[in-house]
Amino acid sequence: MWTHQIILAVIGVSAGAAIAGGLFSFIIGLGVISVFADRTHTGKNILLYEDSIALGGIIANIMYIFQIPIPHGEVLLPLFGLFSGIFVGCWAMALAEILNIFPIFIRRIKLFRAIPWIIIGMALGKGVGAFVFFLNRWGK
Repeated sequence: MWTHQIILAVIGVSAGAAIAGGLFSFIIGLGVISVFADRTHTGKNILLYEDSIALGGIIANIMYIFQIPIPHGEVLLPLFGLFSGIFVGCWAMALAEILNIFPIFIRRIKLFRAIPWIIIGMALGKGVGAFVFFLNRWGK
């Protein structure tokens, strides 16, 4: 009986490691990290950034699996939400940029001067949408 549980645990950990490795490779492959390092002129720390992302994913998974409570979680929750929103937004924009969605769309509708306003509008729309979503969740 216990051998069955050990085999299931090994399969689960192996599958989780493979999927997490693929996700981290995808994030790194999108170029989000290298673009941030380039923009902040901290390219010498790129390996530290990649290790930090992998370590953050590992720690978050361990905390999720073992239900480890976060001390002062109510205070840190807005900060976590902010950083998570920034991360997801940057990830989505990097994926869209790799797929060349924006350059093709901008050339097709001949829209060049309003690009900064469009980007600000998208960011504000995402922020307001998330705010309304969480207001509705807290209100219940």
